[in-house]
Amino acid sequence: MTTARVDRRSQRSPVRSGATGTVDRTDAPALRRRQRRKSRLTALAFLAPLAVYLAAFYVYPLYRNLDLSLRDYTVRSFVAGDAPFSGLDNFRTVFDDPTFGPALRHTMIFTFVSIAFQYVAGLALAVFFNRHFRLAGTLRALFLIPWLLPLIVSASTWSWMFNSESGVLNYALHLVGVAPVDWLTSPDWALTSVIIANVWIGIPFNLVILYSGLQNIPGELYEAASLDGASAWQQFRRITFPLLRPVSAITLLLGLVYTLKVFDLIWIMTKGGPGDSSSTLATWSYQLGFGTLLPKFGPGAAVGNILILIALAFGLLYIRVQRRQQA
Repeated sequence: MTTARVDRRSQRSPVRSGATGTVDRTDAPALRRRQRRKSRLTALAFLAPLAVYLAAFYVYPLYRNLDLSLRDYTVRSFVAGDAPFSGLDNFRTVFDDPTFGPALRHTMIFTFVSIAFQYVAGLALAVFFNRHFRLAGTLRALFLIPWLLPLIVSASTWSWMFNSESGVLNYALHLVGVAPVDWLTSPDWALTSVIIANVWIGIPFNLVILYSGLQNIPGELYEAASLDGASAWQQFRRITFPLLRPVSAITLLLGLVYTLKVFDLIWIMTKGGPGDSSSTLATWSYQLGFGTLLPKFGPGAAVGNILILIALAFGLLYIRVQRRQQA
């Protein structure tokens, strides 16, 4: 009888640890809380450098650009930091400027024509190199050279090639009996010239991304299609292109965002000229802010914010399309 009572008491009483008499069952939730708190602190410690980097190089510059576009800054007030608040006046100044329409039109033409040709050429080269023939790796590495070169080198090279008097392109035209073209000094050709140079620079990026996407398509699909008698074009239209659609979407989005803000290539080759024939929103923003003796910081920042909003709109459109495809 006594032994049974002792056994029941020992079963009811919590297990005590060591000489301290602490209760393990009551300490278990506290131990788990301490472990979770330690895990959170560790995660925050790893995230802290990234957060500092984003705040210093993304959030603060965006804030400063927004502040510039909402105040009437001059050189004196820019140094002193006492520019009066002007609201949306800088945006009204930009929209009323006769340069805004051509700059916006040139930006759209430059962006969409560039990414269209870059994507088509990159996809064709990716399909070509996907055949795994001899020297394919070497040739693919050579195609990366335009992407790896500094932009100032590429732009300077294209400026020399497009030179009206000593350029290699006009020399080639002369050999076949065609009159020389004023590639960089003619309003009819300046925008076309910078588009050609930008397409050449962007093709390797599309090639790399699309080629990586092709590697994830199972080869069994092509074997089954070949057994069913599908031609190469039918395989591309029914297998390659549909399965490559997610990779194509992100490639086009990244190309669009990058091309919208292209400045150095155009500035080195034409400086937005002659006149405003090759001026884009990016080059016009620079001209307003730094291209004159009396810089217009507010309107220049407003043009930059317009570019950011355009890129953000296309980013949100991409997210919406992706959600619809996944639904």
